[in-house]
Amino acid sequence: MRLNQLSDNPGATKPKTRLGRGVGSGKGKTGGRGVKGQKSRSGVAIKGFEGGQMPIHMRLPKRGFNKPNRKRWAELSIANLERAIKAGKLDLSKNVDAEALVKAGVLRRANDGVRLIGCGELSKAVKLTVAGATAGATKIVEGAKGSVTISDAKPVRVQKDADAPKAKKPAAKKAAPKAAPAKKDEPKPAAKKAASKADAAPKKAPAKKPAEKKPEKKVEKAAKADDLTKISGIGPVFAKRLAEEGLTTYQDVAKLTKKRIKELDEKLDLKNNIENDDWPGQAKALMAKKD
Repeated sequence: MRLNQLSDNPGATKPKTRLGRGVGSGKGKTGGRGVKGQKSRSGVAIKGFEGGQMPIHMRLPKRGFNKPNRKRWAELSIANLERAIKAGKLDLSKNVDAEALVKAGVLRRANDGVRLIGCGELSKAVKLTVAGATAGATKIVEGAKGSVTISDAKPVRVQKDADAPKAKKPAAKKAAPKAAPAKKDEPKPAAKKAASKADAAPKKAPAKKPAEKKPEKKVEKAAKADDLTKISGIGPVFAKRLAEEGLTTYQDVAKLTKKRIKELDEKLDLKNNIENDDWPGQAKALMAKKD
């Protein structure tokens, strides 16, 4: 297959209706627009026309205005200012402006300026320089013997102390190598000879105790497992289950008591097969043949 042989599925696309191409096409002469009237003419736009009544776009009121050059203020409340003063974040001896507030972490950013708002009380006098303040907030600051200065200057963007890049620590100086410890006084040659003679003298080895013989344990050979499937009613599955219960030989099956048979019947769901098929009797017969 080639690119020029690719095509859509039948019925996926329809050809555009050709208007005004003869009466036989069904869309000739008026081309589906009908006879005369405004809509049969070209250049007519009736979208939004409601038959002469006042259209919706003219009935609805137009109010409001979005100022394109509006300013975004960073609001500083009296409560937050008091909290910062109590925490000791601000240096009250200096003038507190937007830069100081951002550095202290009282404001996240200054935006287009700081505006003082809110109500409450201040415990200490503060000299504030802000872009704006409410009358109530100004009164509170002045009541605490502080001052509020309104400044139109745009605040400079400031990095917080936490965001500022950390200075590299100076590399620690390597410690000077320690002097080797002084050698202790060596023993005199006479003392050395005496020590060497003492070392050369043969030492008597301690007498060894006779090893006690451990009693030999008699290992009993495990009885060889018999083919329990020779017993009528025991298949490979039941033989495996009986082996898990410790029954691997004809002798084990022959010695089964009524109590043990009842336990096995309940545990392995044997449905009384042991008694019905007389497994102990069959096991005894197989033992006799084996002997």
